[in-house]
Amino acid sequence: MTTEISAKMVNDLRGRTGAGLMDCKRALVESKGNEEEAITILKKKGMATAEKKAGRDAKEGVVESYIHLGGKIGVLVELNCETDFVAKNEEFRQVARDLCMQIAAANPLYVDRASVPSEAIEKEKEIAVAQAAGKPAQAIEKIVEGKMDKWYSQFCLLEQVFVKNQEQTVKELLTGKISKMGENIVVRRFARFQLGE
Repeated sequence: MTTEISAKMVNDLRGRTGAGLMDCKRALVESKGNEEEAITILKKKGMATAEKKAGRDAKEGVVESYIHLGGKIGVLVELNCETDFVAKNEEFRQVARDLCMQIAAANPLYVDRASVPSEAIEKEKEIAVAQAAGKPAQAIEKIVEGKMDKWYSQFCLLEQVFVKNQEQTVKELLTGKISKMGENIVVRRFARFQLGE
């Protein structure tokens, strides 16, 4: 027996994931109408597509700005893509605006783990080890790893939970857009200014 995939099911999935209509329909067919399984299928597909495009040069793009709270917080972000065709696309520009809002709200310090200075990593590890003092050695390693993952998810933009959709990280948002737009998309850098800081 085959499950009937309704337009509402496809639209609901699209609303949750931002994936294209046909991709949503294919994922629902493959998952026999199970929405959670379809989301997993779309994530895997998006990751595979994003990985293929990750090595490609992204030298076009936009510098987007955002001023929040009556001029008390300002953000600049450089978001890159491969062509000026995508750079001028409204959906791409909306991603840049969303990233500005994310940075204003969540105050990340780094783009990703690779951009965290080694001194900052060592300092956080020292704190985690000190907090785990007295535990068995193998437990300390796991505790430190868990605390570091939590720290990265708080201070690395790509690992933060996306403020406009708590079910995905910023990296998952970008992965979905890479899959949909067919180009590599990279957060090159950002700056956040807060009055008095």
